[in-house]
Amino acid sequence: MPEVKKLSDGIFEVIKDKKQLATKNLDLGKTVYGEKLITVEGVEYRTWDPRRSKLGAMILKRFNIPLKKDSKVLYLGAASGTTVSHVSDIVSEGAVYAVEFAPRSMRDLIGLASRRKNIHPILADAGKPDSYSHLVEPVDLIFQDVAQPNQAEIAARNATRFLKKDGNLLLSIKARSIDTAANPKEVFKEEVKKLEQAFEPGFEILNAKDLMPYHEDHLGVLAKFKK
Repeated sequence: MPEVKKLSDGIFEVIKDKKQLATKNLDLGKTVYGEKLITVEGVEYRTWDPRRSKLGAMILKRFNIPLKKDSKVLYLGAASGTTVSHVSDIVSEGAVYAVEFAPRSMRDLIGLASRRKNIHPILADAGKPDSYSHLVEPVDLIFQDVAQPNQAEIAARNATRFLKKDGNLLLSIKARSIDTAANPKEVFKEEVKKLEQAFEPGFEILNAKDLMPYHEDHLGVLAKFKK
């Protein structure tokens, strides 16, 4: 019989042959990206592949993930909804505002949202929060995974507009999207410095770790507004 260990609110480790990250499936019997469904004591879990999810990788790198079942989340760079679907599982009584720029990915997101009522797909450029400010309420968490060069600036712009004062920012910084030639460690240092110093109000960095071995040249950052 598989075993289940709770890691934090809505996030679990299912042990069946091996340890696997998982969430409780909000859309029973359905998968999103070919993940496994495992039922333990009448509860259906979806396995969560950290190699396809920066947030999944952050969990395994022991980041504190400040999510509860009624949390409101702004997800920037939602793509086709792989990670969004797991966030939807976790915030089963909350909301996920999923911003994505690519129309092809948006079609997948809209299909996902038709089965999961807490997902709100938004076709927009994450760098222009004014364009979707009428669609998003104040949020407890912003998660950002965008492949644009001004990643710290995008995070700060959205946080200033939407993040509650006691809310958190989780950011996946992609070094190669910022500078293909520079040393990733130098890129990371510069982006973190921007978050701390370049914006009003600045951010307090609570945790920052590279996401190896799951994602190369990526830094995970957990931050909140400075007091």
